[in-house]
Amino acid sequence: MQFAVLQFPASNCDQDCVHAVRVAGHSASLVWHKETTLGGADAVIVPGGFSYGDYLRCGAIARFSPVMQAVKAFAEAGGLVLGICNGFQILCEAGLLPGALIRNRDLQFHCEQVFLRTANPATPFTSRIPAGRILRIPIAHGEGCYFADDATLSRLQARGQVLWQYADARGEVTEAANPNGSLLNIAGIANEAFNVAGLMPHPDRASEDVLGSTDGRWIFESMVAALEDRRRAVA
Repeated sequence: MQFAVLQFPASNCDQDCVHAVRVAGHSASLVWHKETTLGGADAVIVPGGFSYGDYLRCGAIARFSPVMQAVKAFAEAGGLVLGICNGFQILCEAGLLPGALIRNRDLQFHCEQVFLRTANPATPFTSRIPAGRILRIPIAHGEGCYFADDATLSRLQARGQVLWQYADARGEVTEAANPNGSLLNIAGIANEAFNVAGLMPHPDRASEDVLGSTDGRWIFESMVAALEDRRRAVA
């Protein structure tokens, strides 16, 4: 499978994502923010970093990059799109995902390992995560607190759009396990069609044993499995 990894000015996890996809045995290439096409990619990753220096508001400028029009068209056609950290912020700013990411509740930047509970295992981003597996994946953000109004939160819960929640090592969703104050301990969500997802933790930084965890690979493998299922369905 071919992944397109977007590259904005001040992106700092684009190469990480390319490496993680290749370690998982698939192809990935960088797509500069001024491009207007995605080069025939099977899936898109919007990586972490500080796009445009995070000026104005995280992701607020990147959403206007020419490549984002191609991403929107790709998503509207059913293509798989994953936003990681700043990529999650960009997808929310672009209206591809509901809600917003705001300052961490303690106003501090958090760079640490966290545990994630998979709230919905039956999606293109979670289907290959072993049942009951608590993921250990790092975070690195200052504006990772997921916020939405009550109506949006109710819809996300009712439709199974909450994909991952911050939890403790046993999988218990607790206030103490929430590193940034996200409502409902939300670490990642999907859109209504389940082809666009975003999460604040970095699966790209949990793709090899040398990094302390390979749990992030389950997310990329889930995307690949979904793409393979689609190919078989139209064959």
